[in-house]
Amino acid sequence: MWQNKKNKLVQTYTFKDFREALEFINQVGTIAERDRHHPTIKNTFNTVTIELSTHEAGDTVTDKDHHLAKQIDALCGVGSAPISSVNNEAKLLKAKMYTDGGSRGNPGPSAGGYVILNLENNVVKSNGKYLGITTNNQAEYHSLKGGMEMAVQLGIRELDVFMDSLLVINQMKGIFKIKNRDLWPIHDAISKLVPKFKKVTFTHVPREFNKLADAVVNETLDAQR
Repeated sequence: MWQNKKNKLVQTYTFKDFREALEFINQVGTIAERDRHHPTIKNTFNTVTIELSTHEAGDTVTDKDHHLAKQIDALCGVGSAPISSVNNEAKLLKAKMYTDGGSRGNPGPSAGGYVILNLENNVVKSNGKYLGITTNNQAEYHSLKGGMEMAVQLGIRELDVFMDSLLVINQMKGIFKIKNRDLWPIHDAISKLVPKFKKVTFTHVPREFNKLADAVVNETLDAQR
């Protein structure tokens, strides 16, 4: 339960171990960066304490803080249940996934990222991976491969994939031919993952609808500086 202490919303979450706590912190960071509303986060081993206030309003609690608090609670099920409680088979039979890849230089330093959500739009899993020097298209493909591999691990049976790369989406649908031979191996690897699901859909979305995955990519690249 969030408490108002000295004009701040405060909530403490307890997790199984440090790894799980750190994963939760990373997911909170993704949401906070998307909303441009950044909390104070304190971590001690498996315990995470979050403080929310609106600086431009004089460090008092506003609707922005209550909105972010609800989103943070949704990451681990309303209340202080461990984040792993979201990862149960019933909620993960069907899921949606946003993936993105970016290269600063094309080719240049690159990263891929994905965010998997359940049907209630709660973040189940997100991750970013630094890829070294690659192209944008290679990074997009690597983000898709990593996300689908995680979806298989989570036991997801029906997966709706959303990307802002029209090239990758249409190549996965078989609409566009793959002219770049460097993309053949990873496209083949992803194609072999598809039969592991009962159903997979690939949908193109505008960049502004892919902000969660984009934030993961930029955070991963920024961490390499």
